[in-house]
Amino acid sequence: MAKADDGRLTTHVLDTASGLPAAGLKIVLYRVNGNSHRKVKEAVTNADGRCDAALLEGKAFQTGQYELIFFVGDYLRTTKAKLPAPPFLDQIPIRFGMAEQKHYHVPLLVSPYGYSTYRGS
Repeated sequence: MAKADDGRLTTHVLDTASGLPAAGLKIVLYRVNGNSHRKVKEAVTNADGRCDAALLEGKAFQTGQYELIFFVGDYLRTTKAKLPAPPFLDQIPIRFGMAEQKHYHVPLLVSPYGYSTYRGS
């Protein structure tokens, strides 16, 4: 049975155009309550496209609505990808809910012209 502090939130980003992890990509996490957004954490992906620590865990983890903003335009410019001005994708918001004290993994697969996400494990 899950304890009150068993929940955690993680993410990782893969660049599907290059086939590599998206290293150095800025991510900002917000807690959403109606039209209100409260910034919870900011992180940058490591060489494996992951954050060095969970975005939320332990007592900091609370169920509710959240939004991750992935700054893919900034990342893609560092890869020398050919981008129009303005880029088709710049900041990708993913809004999701966490209803249980469990592990939520929200990965992002991204290229200059498309992205996908899912609830991972």
